Amino acid sequence: MGDRKISVGLCGFGIVGQGVYDHLTRKRKLLGEQLGADIRVARVAVRDKSKKRDVEIDPSLITEDSLSVATDLEIDVVCELMGGTGLALEIVTRALVAGKIVVTANKALLCDHGKELLATAQEHGGHLLFEASVGGGIPVIKAIREGLIINDFSRIDGILNGTCNYILTRMANEGLSYQEILGEAKLLGYAEADESLDVDGIDAAHKAVVLAYLAYGKWTDLEEVRLDGITRVNQEDIRFAEDNGYAVKLIAFVERERQSKALYVSVLPVLVPKSSSLGSVDGVFNAISIHGDVVGETVYIGRGAGRHATSSAVISDIVDAVKLLIFGGPEGRFPFLDPAPKNGSELEIARPEEVHSRYYVRMRVDNRPGVMAEIASILASREVSLASVTQKEVGEDAERVSLIITTHMTTEKAIKETVNDLGNLDSVQGSPMTMPIRNFGEKSEDAWLES
Repeated sequence: MGDRKISVGLCGFGIVGQGVYDHLTRKRKLLGEQLGADIRVARVAVRDKSKKRDVEIDPSLITEDSLSVATDLEIDVVCELMGGTGLALEIVTRALVAGKIVVTANKALLCDHGKELLATAQEHGGHLLFEASVGGGIPVIKAIREGLIINDFSRIDGILNGTCNYILTRMANEGLSYQEILGEAKLLGYAEADESLDVDGIDAAHKAVVLAYLAYGKWTDLEEVRLDGITRVNQEDIRFAEDNGYAVKLIAFVERERQSKALYVSVLPVLVPKSSSLGSVDGVFNAISIHGDVVGETVYIGRGAGRHATSSAVISDIVDAVKLLIFGGPEGRFPFLDPAPKNGSELEIARPEEVHSRYYVRMRVDNRPGVMAEIASILASREVSLASVTQKEVGEDAERVSLIITTHMTTEKAIKETVNDLGNLDSVQGSPMTMPIRNFGEKSEDAWLES
């Protein structure tokens, strides 16, 4: 190992924090030989010292004062692995003000405060690294910032939440309901006790905001993300997809057409071809497809969460931090590196009338003459062209049937108005379920935004 000593402080010692400590400790010699520096975990902040943990650690390294780790002059790299946006924000801010390199896996923190934190890093000579915030062990941020740096990106599509992908995969493979699988997913540890962050799409939306910034240089407010989760997906949707060569996936889309000033960011359940790069990814795996003007499409698949996958990404950032400290200049100083394009402030969020797709609509309707005519009249009034109609009886209820329609290309504005009008019909029970249909690879239907 080299002569340079690098001290790392961990704020948070849960699943990921223990994984980082374990792997850094076990591979300390190997990293030292590769980097010419001795990396050691010098302090670990926990909420409760008495709590039992899976990893053995010298008790003298543990403190319950996380702010003391953030401001300790002897610590070179601070890893925020606590989660949340309260104390975590204070820790990261204090460390950046102290001119330190901060590593975080906290996508919610970046989504809500990324712009101000990067400004703080620039002002005080610190640096903020966040490879583990999107895609777990998939090195997607590094790919965008380094491997694909020469590319302009037309779009990034991703399965960014393993819990949702696991539930949808089992619904397709086993014919079970959403609620049945959710209960099992909680028992297996794939879903939290409060599953809303996952199944409502919020976790994936946080990650989409980070990707949009990295690719286009604009921080998107969470309220500007078109957002819907998987809680309304049922076996009718799954069977329709299967019968027509599709899979239902919760997909994050980040898109900007070339020369366009409009940026589109969404997280929605979508019908995608099973043969596509995202349609074939099952279980707890994440997948991210990046479209660059030079390289074309590149696809990254791997585990998006868990101790080992996420700690791999955190340690990758720690290694980058070590390189900055060793090679950054006199006395270990380093220039602030803006991770995103600088023209993002010119972009505007795409308006509903600018967003184009085919759509799937499922509704339960009265089984009587004239209902289809009412529905067709509403579609015509909104200039939505009908592509197909499928009608099935629902159980033993002879008075109502399940009606599934698909549309030709239309706008987000038109489909929202159509679905609202349909929901107001006396003959339609409840609010219709709708999903975009994406036929990846077909040029006319390969983008949300028109060129």
